[in-house]
Amino acid sequence: MGDTKTILPNKSGRMPSKRVGLKDVADELGISQTAVSFAVNDKPGVSDETKRKVKETAARMGWSPVYAAQALSSSRTMTVGFVPSRSGGNLQTETFMLHFMAGLHDSLSRKGYGILYRPAKSLQEELSIYRDWSKRKRVDGVVLVDLRSEDPRPKLLNELNIPAVLAGGPDPEDLVPSLSIDDSGTMEKILKHLLAVKRTRITYFSGNRDLDYSKMRVAAFNELSTKYALEFSAVSYTNFDAETAAAQTCSMMNGSFAPNAFIYENETMAAASLRALEQLAFSKTVPAGLQSLDGDQFPHNLPAIVSFEDSFICTATYPSITAVHRDPGEYGKRVANLLIKCLSGEPVSGNRRILQPTLVVRESTGGSGLEADEGR
Repeated sequence: MGDTKTILPNKSGRMPSKRVGLKDVADELGISQTAVSFAVNDKPGVSDETKRKVKETAARMGWSPVYAAQALSSSRTMTVGFVPSRSGGNLQTETFMLHFMAGLHDSLSRKGYGILYRPAKSLQEELSIYRDWSKRKRVDGVVLVDLRSEDPRPKLLNELNIPAVLAGGPDPEDLVPSLSIDDSGTMEKILKHLLAVKRTRITYFSGNRDLDYSKMRVAAFNELSTKYALEFSAVSYTNFDAETAAAQTCSMMNGSFAPNAFIYENETMAAASLRALEQLAFSKTVPAGLQSLDGDQFPHNLPAIVSFEDSFICTATYPSITAVHRDPGEYGKRVANLLIKCLSGEPVSGNRRILQPTLVVRESTGGSGLEADEGR
């Protein structure tokens, strides 16, 4: 007699179960294994009805993909790369980016994709990472943020044949599809509100003069300042540094023709400047012309303050800060869905403008903190 193999129970006392494979699903349905493979991988060649039956049967039988084998057979890694060019410290203070990443993960994970997160300290480092990923076939696609003037990334990714989508934009060369937010319309909402509360001397604190969305916001601010004939308008650049914004804000308040409203590109700059203004108000007399908007609504007769980004920071301060509200998590989901379409071979091009933001009016511009513009 030949040797016999004895199958022993596992540590839990149960007999090990056989892993369900594609052949088992094919045998169950009486179709070919190739058809089952096409169905579970959403490839053309089988009908939608067959795909539905295969997926339902596979789920019922307990089938799950083996990603190592899947990667070998399809040349896919089931990984999407995300390489924001900024320090980790800055990312930790940017609640918009953190929620955006959560949205990316939510949509990508539903399709079996993971995120390879690799922050870079410079644009050149980011470009090097893409070259390395291409050489090692490390990712299936890439999500881009922070489009710059004459940005080399879309061209490089196109040459490396790495699918990519852009959050922002649009890409002037149309090499990568994009989803953008209507910043021009948002800036007009802010200025209309400030004019309604009789603020006509306004300074806008921008982040980085090289970033595409920062440039569009500045252009909109300058154009609208002329359109609405502001008494005074200025733009100041901070490189997103909260201390720089606070110092420049206080310096402007020392002038004889001080602004009576400030707009900040993010909430950390707005909150830091608010605190600095309160300290300044305690230490000296605030220049004339900064009367309260509504009796004692404003502490210390502060100038009006608006943030272009909203987060818990804006409601945790006193006074609470009027801010532009958008849903970064939803934005991340839609960007991820656009990339999934690209990875599935669907024709995708051009720019789509989504997520019309709303302005939440709070105490820093004389509101109750409960008001919001139409559409919220």
